[in-house]
Amino acid sequence: MTLNPFHPCRIQVLSKKMRHPLSYKVRWTIALLMSAGILFAHAASGAERISVTDLLGRTMTIPESPSRVVSLAPNITEIVFALGEGHRLVGVTRYSDYPEAAKQIQKVGSYVHLDLERIISLAPELCLAIKDGNPREAVSRLESLGIPVYAVDPRNLESVLEALQRIGELLGAEEKAHRIVQEIQQRIQKVESRVHQVSHRPRVFFQIGVSPIVSVGTHTFIHELIVQAGGINVAEGPTPYPRFSREQVLGLSPDIVIITSMARSAVFSKVKAEWEQWEDMPAVRNNRVFVQESNLFDRPSPRLVDALEVLVRLIHPELFEGSR
Repeated sequence: MTLNPFHPCRIQVLSKKMRHPLSYKVRWTIALLMSAGILFAHAASGAERISVTDLLGRTMTIPESPSRVVSLAPNITEIVFALGEGHRLVGVTRYSDYPEAAKQIQKVGSYVHLDLERIISLAPELCLAIKDGNPREAVSRLESLGIPVYAVDPRNLESVLEALQRIGELLGAEEKAHRIVQEIQQRIQKVESRVHQVSHRPRVFFQIGVSPIVSVGTHTFIHELIVQAGGINVAEGPTPYPRFSREQVLGLSPDIVIITSMARSAVFSKVKAEWEQWEDMPAVRNNRVFVQESNLFDRPSPRLVDALEVLVRLIHPELFEGSR
């Protein structure tokens, strides 16, 4: 597992605050003592256990129907709730803010800075992790204490559906997972059918960072959404999250500029106004600079299909003329 400062689950500013080494050692010792009781309780529960293999090919044993689950990333939290299994969650990471009920669950740090002591204190029967984002060391420590960590790798719509099906199997929600996958696939097909009608693909600059200006390269799920929605990503290339100067963006001559950010709406308006000063840019000339809330676009969850439907309306509004 690797750390990615621009991981699609959430672009974060990593904290520079460090814990004092001695206090950390003391807390970790306490956590170990706590874990002994937790593991004993798990062993004594008599719950039937099954063997499963995660999407990284790692095999582990878990309770047949885990009732105490910790989600280690916001998009995993969304998947669990989409399956109707949010009641199993006893811990989630910071920024797990959808649906509303997720805000009330105990927080266990951010997905890149997990609070291991808090996780252990919650006595989880299963942790759900992501391949890129959750630190390998933290996962290894949890596993060394007998807490199974099942990893998935949701990077785009296809792999989100795979993760959803796998998690559905773990939580006894296979039928619900199957229905959701079918519904999402039908919505994707409807978008693809509309896009098949277009003869022109507008050039899109998708801005996810304000200062510096950051966009999305080829190997990102937002790039795939742009292409599926009938656009050309002008920032495509091997760098996942390339940085640009304003002059470089102007040189790309995008037909459409879409701005998303975790910043407040006042910042959105300011950034849009700054772009609109450049009247020679096609996106400005044709009044096609858009501001979108980041909550649909910043994490690979089942809501990516909502993001796809938003994008196709922004990129090809002509496909929806005369319809609601």
